[in-house]
Amino acid sequence: MMMKYEMADLGLLHHFLGMGVVQTRSSIFIHQKKYASSLLNKFGLNECNTVTTPLAATEKLTKDDGNGATSEGQYRSIVGSLLYLIATRPNIMYASSLLARFMHCPTSKHYGTAKRVLRYIKGTLDYGLEYVKGKNTMLIGFCDSDWEDQLKTCDNTSAIAITKNPVIHQKTKHIDRRYHFIEDALQEGIIDLVYCPIKEQLADIFTKPLAKYQFNYLRSMLGVKSAQDLKESVEL
Repeated sequence: MMMKYEMADLGLLHHFLGMGVVQTRSSIFIHQKKYASSLLNKFGLNECNTVTTPLAATEKLTKDDGNGATSEGQYRSIVGSLLYLIATRPNIMYASSLLARFMHCPTSKHYGTAKRVLRYIKGTLDYGLEYVKGKNTMLIGFCDSDWEDQLKTCDNTSAIAITKNPVIHQKTKHIDRRYHFIEDALQEGIIDLVYCPIKEQLADIFTKPLAKYQFNYLRSMLGVKSAQDLKESVEL
């Protein structure tokens, strides 16, 4: 390209739109450590205590929780900042999306929960997304039956059996024809349906608060890890 266009070779990419890029022989690691650190400084949480999960496992937020109102401007600023951090931290997507539901008239409880997410960030500053080289490209989707009727999602053994055994469809005529495209795609070998045990259900990290062990396990499945856990030694 340098022979055709006027350009300069600046070497390997290290920063792009506020994201850090680390390229090793086995993977590419992207992170937002500098941005995350600036958030802690901006909101006065540099010396805060850390937590191991962004949300407590029993966390439930409601619009009218009986707590006093808090500063909308400050709250919106925190939530907006967290939403940008999702670019390299998909594991905080649920927490950030949950907080975004209360942008109008947030309470002190909402504000405290937002600060908890920042406290989690404080303890995971060098975390980011790792893309391992040499892996085959394969689209894998996870669905959560809590959000849809089980016959519509094929997220359980009964629904999977229905798609793989056309004979029993005589008993399921009430299902609209548009949902049978899954069966057609399965018969043509375009997709495959595999039962997913609850402990392996990756969709859970995007739909509910989790206990520490399960959260950390699903976080690793997303490819989110500490720079210290990369195969090669790197410095952010």
